[in-house]
Amino acid sequence: MAETRRRGPHGPGGHGSPRGGYQKPKNMGKTVGTLLGYVGKSRWLLAVVAVCLVLNTVCSVGGSYLLRPLIDECIVPGDYARLARMLVLMACVYLCAALFSYTYSRIMVHVSQKTTHAIRQDLFARMQGLPLSYFDTHTHGELMSRYTNDIETITEILNNGLVSLCSGVLTFVGVVAVMLYLSPLLFLVTVFSLGLMLLVIMTVGKRSRRYFMAQQRDLGIINGYIEEMVEGQKVIKVFNHEQAAKEGFAQRNEAYRQSATNAQSFAGAMMPAMGNISHINYALTCCMGALLSIAIGLDLGALLVYLQYTRQVSQPIGQMSQQVNNLLAAIAGAERVFEVMETTPEVDEGKVTLVHTSRAADGSITEAAGRSDGWAWKKPDGSLVPLRGDVRFQDVQFGYVPGKAILHGISLYAKPGQKIAFVGSTGAGKTTITNLINRFYEIDSGLITYDGIDVREISKESLRRSLGIVLQDTHLFTGTIADNIRYGKLDATDEEVRSAARLANADTFIRHLPDGYDTWITDDGGSLSQGERQLLAIARAAVADPPVLILDEATSSIDTRTEKLIERGMDQLMADRTVFVIAHRLSTVRNAKAIMVLEQGEIIERGDHDDLLSQGGKYYQLYTGQAELS
Repeated sequence: MAETRRRGPHGPGGHGSPRGGYQKPKNMGKTVGTLLGYVGKSRWLLAVVAVCLVLNTVCSVGGSYLLRPLIDECIVPGDYARLARMLVLMACVYLCAALFSYTYSRIMVHVSQKTTHAIRQDLFARMQGLPLSYFDTHTHGELMSRYTNDIETITEILNNGLVSLCSGVLTFVGVVAVMLYLSPLLFLVTVFSLGLMLLVIMTVGKRSRRYFMAQQRDLGIINGYIEEMVEGQKVIKVFNHEQAAKEGFAQRNEAYRQSATNAQSFAGAMMPAMGNISHINYALTCCMGALLSIAIGLDLGALLVYLQYTRQVSQPIGQMSQQVNNLLAAIAGAERVFEVMETTPEVDEGKVTLVHTSRAADGSITEAAGRSDGWAWKKPDGSLVPLRGDVRFQDVQFGYVPGKAILHGISLYAKPGQKIAFVGSTGAGKTTITNLINRFYEIDSGLITYDGIDVREISKESLRRSLGIVLQDTHLFTGTIADNIRYGKLDATDEEVRSAARLANADTFIRHLPDGYDTWITDDGGSLSQGERQLLAIARAAVADPPVLILDEATSSIDTRTEKLIERGMDQLMADRTVFVIAHRLSTVRNAKAIMVLEQGEIIERGDHDDLLSQGGKYYQLYTGQAELS
C-alpha cells in the first residue's frame, strides 16, 4: 500500500508539547469563543462559581482587615472579652473563605470534566467523518496528542488555572483598594515595588517563554526519536546499530538538557526575585509606616494591617503571571483541537442506498424490511437495481496531489463473478485503483460505475457495505477472536463466525488457542503470527459475505504451506463474487479472468495468464524471474 502511505512535513514535534511550555495561539478570539461555547453549557454552575469567588475574596481580604479593630480596640485597651469575640469572628470569616474556596473548586472540577468530555466526544466523532487523505497526511502521534496533551492542558486550566487567575485579579483589586483606604501615602511605596515586580516579570518572562519554546521543540524531537527507536528495535539489532542509536539519543538528550536548564533557570529565578522585592517592599513600608505613625499619628492597627497586605499584594501578581502563560498554552491546545474539528468532513452526496430485497414468484424484486433474499440499489425515484457486482472504469485520471497524476486513463471492467488481478512494481497504482472503487478518494476525471450506477451517486456507507476488503496490513482490535471476525458483520451469529473461519481455514488454529474463539487478544494481535492475523482478516471479510471482494496482497505474509491450505477456502470465498486482487505472488493470480499489468499508473498489458506469457512482455519477465515484483 505504498501509494497511500504518505505523510506531511510534520517533524517529531508533532508528538505534543510539554506542560509549562508556551505557544501563542494563532486566532485567540475565535478559539476562546468556541471554548466558551462548551464551557457556557454549565453557565448556572459558573454563576455559582463567580459568587463563591467574590465571597471568598471578601472573606480573605476582610479577614486580614479585622486585625485593625482586634489590635486597636481589643489588645491595646486590654479588652479580653471583646478579643475573644473578635477571634471567633475572624475564625468564622476564614472558615467561610475556606468553604467558598472548596465549593468553587469542586464545581470547577465538574465543569472542566464535563467540558473536556464534550470536546473529546465531538473530536472523536468528527475524526470518524474525516476523509482518509487527512490521516495519510497527519502522523498518528500528532493526532493522539490532541486527545492527550492538548485536552489535558484545557482540563488543567479549567480545573485550577481559570479560577486561580480570577481569584488573583479579585484579590489584587481588593487588597489595593483597602491599602489605598488605609494610607494613600504608604501606597506610593507599594506602587514603586509593584512597578519593579512588573518590570521583572516582563523581562524574565520574555526570556523564559523563548527558552520554554526551545524546550518544547527539543522535547518533541527526543520523544519522536524514542518512538522511532522503540519501533525499530529489531532493525537496530539486526544491523548492530545500538551504539549509533545511543549516540543519536545522547545528542538529542543533551540539546533538551540545555534548553530545559535555561527554561527552568529563568522560570525558577522569577519567584526568588519577586520574593526579594517583596521583602524590600516590606522593609520600606515598615520604615515609612513608623515615620507616618510618629508624624501624623497613623494607628498601630492600621499599620500592622497594611504590612499584612504588603505581603499579600505580591502573591496575586506572581500567580496571575504564571496562569496567563498556562491560559495561553491551553488556548493554543484548544486551537489545535478545534482545527481538527473544523476540518472539512468527508463529502458524501450519494443518494443511492443499499436495501434488502425479496424475490417474488414472477422473478421481480421488492424492498424487504426483514429477512431478505438479496440486495439491491435503491435510487432516489424508488426504483431498484439488483446488486450484481459489475464494476467498470472509463478513462479514469487521478492524483493525490493536484497537478500530479498517479493514474493515467485507466479503463477496465469486471463483470459479476470475475476475478481481476493487478500486478506491477511498488507505486504503479495498484492499491490506488481499489481505493477509488470504495471512494476513499475521488477521481479527477473519468467515470467509475457499479452495476451501471456512477459510484459518486451511491452513498459511501452503502457502497462500502457492499465491498469486502482484506488489506496487506492486518489490524486487529482489542477483544476476542470472535469479536474481531464479527467486525465484518456485527450481528453475525456464532455459527456464522465459525463458518467464516472454516472458509478461511482459520478454524483449526483458533480451536488450538487457550480459549478458542473466546481467546482475548490485545496489542493488535501481537501474540499471533502474521499469517494467523491475516487468516482472521480473511475470515472477517468472509463473514460480511460481500458481492465484491478486494484482496490487497492478502496472502503476502502467509507462508507457501499455509497459502496452499487456504487456497481452496479462498476459492470458495471468491466464488460468484467480483474479486479484485493485488498480487504479491504471481502464483495467486494464475486463475484470474484478467490480469492487469501496471507501470507508472498505466495499464501496459492485459489478458489472462496464458495470453500474457505468450506476449513475452513485462508479465513474462516477472513470471520467469527476469524482472522483480516489489
